[in-house]
Amino acid sequence: MLILGIDTSCDDTSAAVVKDRKILSNIVSSQIKIHTKYGGIVPEIASRKHIEWIMDVTENALSKADVALKHIDLVSVCHGPGLIGSLLVGLCFAKSLSYASKKPLIGINHLEGHIHAIFLEKDYPEFPFLTLIVSGGHTSLYRVNDLNSYKELGRTRDDAAGEAYDKVSKMLGLGYPGGPVIDALAKEGNPDKYNLPRPYLNGSFDFSFSGLKTAVKVLLMKLDIKGKNVAEDVKKDIAASFQASVVDVLIEKIKWVVSSERLNRVVITGGVAANSELRRRAQMLKEEGIEVYLPSKQLCTDNAAMIAVSGYHRFLRGESSDLFLNARAYLPL
Repeated sequence: MLILGIDTSCDDTSAAVVKDRKILSNIVSSQIKIHTKYGGIVPEIASRKHIEWIMDVTENALSKADVALKHIDLVSVCHGPGLIGSLLVGLCFAKSLSYASKKPLIGINHLEGHIHAIFLEKDYPEFPFLTLIVSGGHTSLYRVNDLNSYKELGRTRDDAAGEAYDKVSKMLGLGYPGGPVIDALAKEGNPDKYNLPRPYLNGSFDFSFSGLKTAVKVLLMKLDIKGKNVAEDVKKDIAASFQASVVDVLIEKIKWVVSSERLNRVVITGGVAANSELRRRAQMLKEEGIEVYLPSKQLCTDNAAMIAVSGYHRFLRGESSDLFLNARAYLPL
């Protein structure tokens, strides 16, 4: 079965062709260079760029997979959650393709896409398993009992982990996006240099990184330094200390839930799952008898292949969407 996946949930324009669970093409056109000068994503600009790029990206995906639209069996599109303007571009384009080609359409939750990214890999877990989705907009824990059967166990109460990375990066004058640059700097810094808090929330499975972000701001005030005036060695130590705090919380929460839910299989996915320190610490969980599954880095960040494979799984269960399918900025899983 050939599935055309489309994702425009945020600032990446992506289209992919997946044959069952095998990726034939997965094209992602990034807008990072455009939004960097603003220090973050500008929604109006993001949606306009999607309009400009969606046709070319989709044609590129079909060409690389060596298929034509007439060969596609299903059009799978992300319809939420995300930036509403961006979502509408991909959704309207997908509905047009579906209508014109008379191919079935299915709408997919972006969070479900992240969970199903692991099924594009050679090794994936048996059910049930725990999933940590950690990205710029989400930090959530789900018990996955079966395909399309989820139970939310914890979620962020304020800033997502990726959002905290971006804000701390801005404080340090490192620019946007913050995740990759802080990860790189942290490798050269001392994680024990500054004693930043670990927001464990008294045993709750929820997350909160707003206070940690504030703690970094207070630390900079105490050091009497601002943004571009931060010395390089200080940047490295703050980056390492901040990252150690975030990763400690994520790993500890996983341990708590594994014990509480009596699970020994864990999937970590989402953009922050590409972080080298989180991936290193996650592998150490194997020493405690926990099976750990991590999608490849290119499948952790937003991409259409994960939307395609999610659509494949839902379509096999007899599901589909009609042309009244709408975009949803907020869409619980």
